[in-house]
Amino acid sequence: MSSAVILVAATIIGFTLVIAAFAIGTTIGNGLVSSRAVEAIARQPEARPNIFQFLIIGVGFVEANAFIALGLALYLFFGVANVPTLVSKALGGP
Repeated sequence: MSSAVILVAATIIGFTLVIAAFAIGTTIGNGLVSSRAVEAIARQPEARPNIFQFLIIGVGFVEANAFIALGLALYLFFGVANVPTLVSKALGGP
């Protein structure tokens, strides 16, 4: 096995781990924000519009972190490691 193949495999595994981690983290974060909003609405139904507004803002912050992590992972995958070039070299291309 050449070093290029090992590098490609390690990069793809790392990319997969980053994507899985931010997917799991985003899911847990959205669940926590939503459950707290439902609890708050159950306690004070008259404050529902205000709580719903904060729910949307909270979910937006959680999703923004997910997009930042995705952007970082794609930057590492294509910018730093340049995986398409590594794959072509590992397969014996030009």
